[in-house]
Amino acid sequence: MTIYEYAESLYKTLEISSFTDLSLNGIQIGCEDRELKRVAFAVDAAYETIDRATEEKADILVVHHGLFWGSPIAIDGAHYKRVKRALDSSLMLFAAHLPLDAHPVYGNNAQLALTLGIKEYDPFGEYKGKKIGYKGKLPFPMTMEEIKRLLNFKSGIALDFRNKEIESVGIISGGAGDEISDAISEGLDLYITGELGHENYHKAKEANIDVIALGHYMSETYGVKALERLTRAKYMVDTIFIDAETGL
Repeated sequence: MTIYEYAESLYKTLEISSFTDLSLNGIQIGCEDRELKRVAFAVDAAYETIDRATEEKADILVVHHGLFWGSPIAIDGAHYKRVKRALDSSLMLFAAHLPLDAHPVYGNNAQLALTLGIKEYDPFGEYKGKKIGYKGKLPFPMTMEEIKRLLNFKSGIALDFRNKEIESVGIISGGAGDEISDAISEGLDLYITGELGHENYHKAKEANIDVIALGHYMSETYGVKALERLTRAKYMVDTIFIDAETGL
């Protein structure tokens, strides 16, 4: 399999073309085509992750947060350094933002649901005409502490307003604090996301809903790690996950 054939398989698997997104999803930096030998995965296309991918001799770096969003920007400053590092090493950069949030198997939200043992989950949380999150019932009632252990909760935010076991969960990774309104309107016990805004605290407290904010970064490691496992098993190539944790 060549690099471009692998990129095309990601387009199809993640249904890239079906999403309206600020992110330029798909190939953001191309390269000469060649046999695919190693694939790197990371949450962010930062200089750190691009540099590490080149040091690890990866052919392609697959990320959730790419370099190009909305309007074109000048390739200058830090942006120039990132792009140049990729070009100098002939590293392809492939980004999947909303498609990787929403995928029913390999997406951040589906993987979070599966981590909690939720095997039957439904789309939840509409964004630009598509539901990108998932909701469902836990296999059995759990305490907040049990859920935190399953999610390897470290330094995020946990609001336990209900003080009783949790049965129903809604999940939208990343910066989806305001979408707590969807969880409230559907009467869910717990809302899981990446970030919370100040104003979300009282909204949750007054609605008597529990909340876990794992951190934007941590909540969006699930999808790229799932793609890594798929790539290693299906295409029999070397893979590496580059952990450039922000703590945010």
